[in-house]
Amino acid sequence: MKLIGFTNEHGVRWIATLDGDKARPLAAADEFYADPRRHLAATPETILDVQTLTLAPAVPVTSRIFCVGINYRSHAGESKDLAGLDEPANPMVFGRWQQSLIVDGASAPVPPYEDGLDWEVEMAVVIADTAGHISAADALEHVLGYATFNDLSARRKQLETPQFTLGKNADRSGPIGPVITADEAGDPGSGEGWRLTTHVNGELMQEGRTKDLIHSVGRIISYISDTVTLLPGDVIATGTPGGIGMGRKPPVLLHPGDEVVVEVDRLGKVRTPIVAHPAAPIGT
Repeated sequence: MKLIGFTNEHGVRWIATLDGDKARPLAAADEFYADPRRHLAATPETILDVQTLTLAPAVPVTSRIFCVGINYRSHAGESKDLAGLDEPANPMVFGRWQQSLIVDGASAPVPPYEDGLDWEVEMAVVIADTAGHISAADALEHVLGYATFNDLSARRKQLETPQFTLGKNADRSGPIGPVITADEAGDPGSGEGWRLTTHVNGELMQEGRTKDLIHSVGRIISYISDTVTLLPGDVIATGTPGGIGMGRKPPVLLHPGDEVVVEVDRLGKVRTPIVAHPAAPIGT
């Protein structure tokens, strides 16, 4: 089952199932995430044309986004060179705001004073129910579904201090979607895992597989939930493989006019045009 979000004429975010170019509304996002499995079992009668909808991230506005840094060994060497960070013994978690999320096709601006934005294709996990003190073995029972995510990064701000928050929360820098794939994607840790790619202006820039995660989805959920109780609609971005722009020699970043497309097997593509920021630098 594929889920999308949209905003109705009153500005309320809704969750709907997607079937081709048709959407079947399930409930307002807050109501849906109060009991996702009950709503998924329903058979809504209303059918809407997706082309007429104002799409929105398919999570509640209260969603928290937990991001995991350095979670592919192919990315660990890049991080060591860029920030002096070693491969973490435990999941390295930092936060994003829900307000940074955008949908497939929406544009992302380059912040003032940044040389450009960097790309990070990731598999995102969406939590289905309240989960506190969860074991790694039981963790996947609390997963609603998965989505493709691009952790667009403002590297200058990120690397100026040991804290990632500003560099990971630039305006409109969290493309997610195109859907949440619920109950059908399987286990990303099984077999060869799922392939992740990034293309910039049609050129392959990044490639990896979820089998190469340093910390599995179960381990990450267990580690976070031991301290912070996870809530329905929370998102966990599980890290990016090697091939980021700043890791190249010379570095390559996204500039206005570029287009970046990230894709995860079974989950779909998210396309993001890069645009200039409307704000002039302070003091000009």
